[in-house]
Amino acid sequence: MIARYRTPLIASALAVAALFLWFTPPPEGASPVMMHAAALVVLAIGCWATMLVPEHLAALGFFLGAMVLHVGKPLVIFSGFASPAFWLVFGGLVIGAGVDRTGLGRRIARALVGRFRGGYFATVAGVVTVCLALGFLMPSTMSRLILLLPIVLALADRLGYRDGSRGRTGLVIATGFGSYLGPLAILPANVPNNVLLGAAQVFHGVQLQYFDWLIIHFPVLGLVKSILLVVVVWVLFRDTPSEPGTAPEETERVYWSRDERRLAVLLAAALALWASDAVHGVSPAWISLGAGLICLMPAVGLVPPQAFRDKVPMNPLIYVAGILGVGALVADSGLGAALAEGVLSTIKLDPESPGRSFFVLSLLATGLGTVSTMPGVPAILTPIAGDMALASGLPIETVLMTFVVGFSTVFFPYQVPPLIVLLQLGNIPARAAAGTALLSAAATVVLLLPLDYLWWRVLGLLP
Repeated sequence: MIARYRTPLIASALAVAALFLWFTPPPEGASPVMMHAAALVVLAIGCWATMLVPEHLAALGFFLGAMVLHVGKPLVIFSGFASPAFWLVFGGLVIGAGVDRTGLGRRIARALVGRFRGGYFATVAGVVTVCLALGFLMPSTMSRLILLLPIVLALADRLGYRDGSRGRTGLVIATGFGSYLGPLAILPANVPNNVLLGAAQVFHGVQLQYFDWLIIHFPVLGLVKSILLVVVVWVLFRDTPSEPGTAPEETERVYWSRDERRLAVLLAAALALWASDAVHGVSPAWISLGAGLICLMPAVGLVPPQAFRDKVPMNPLIYVAGILGVGALVADSGLGAALAEGVLSTIKLDPESPGRSFFVLSLLATGLGTVSTMPGVPAILTPIAGDMALASGLPIETVLMTFVVGFSTVFFPYQVPPLIVLLQLGNIPARAAAGTALLSAAATVVLLLPLDYLWWRVLGLLP
């Protein structure tokens, strides 16, 4: 009965909140446009956070509302389309389509999963390892999930984990969470990373580097967090399989096709350029776009026109542009300055206590992630990161990196839209995903956050 009225109740609550902000008198010295922008931002982020409508529809609604209601300038509202993050995602989607069409992704996934057969712990470790490895090759959580899920389900059948069994549920959970959590340590691998990349350059002129990001985040948020996920899944879902099924194992081609070889060479070149961006200075976004363009060239033929139409979705691009547009509106309307003043007066950062500032900023981003989707965290916080840096005495780059700690901590599945897709495609109960999220998030806050603090001290990011 409650579920029946969920959507109307959410829509009504968001409408009331937006109308309240729209007609609220602005603070002294502020323009009424600021409150109008606040109303539209609350409506857009509310739709994303509650999944009231698909993400791209909420983004299109934001564009339409901002223009019709004259809440912001067109250059501000549509600035997301000019952001490096937009083109990083575009190139990643094209590369992902090539990996899928050529069969290279399936070949790599089958080869890696096949090496981790043994007990349940080894199988889960294999699935999470594949997810992390594909983070270097497929810059999209959804693409990795869609690619791996059928392979993992077939593996569960062959190992004897039937529909509804704890073991099968755990393998599906490992696929979804493994596709998001560990790859956050790889710059182009997820939408929140890309949003932060674009917002940092637009608002602060900071160009985030692939190699620096990897050094800062991979040891703890990539490697240790992936190990933590394996342990959590094993603790919650370890199971003894029934008699192995009779489904035949898919026979892998011995010889690589011409397209597979070409794409493997292209990916190796792209990875080398990403890893050396601190040397040549080319943004990961333009490397991604260049690789995508090569895939699309008729002479190369890795992603022909029909495959481009069928396998490269526009939804994520519109979503990223919308998220970045919201952040730009927050900054341009004066709402960001007002939010910064309110937030800073509450958290009371102290330049004499850099350690406390690290934990406060990380937990602030973590808490914000529970009321917005994860891409909303960098979109909301990045415009006010400069004020946070001044108040804390930390470099702006360090402040920006604390946001990554925040959106890497998932308390509820709704925070990461691909996890909702996982629940549907994997046919697993929501409580199983919620339990995994809560336990892994609690372990992250208690164990990994202090570990991250120590690692950043070693790197010199914190005094």
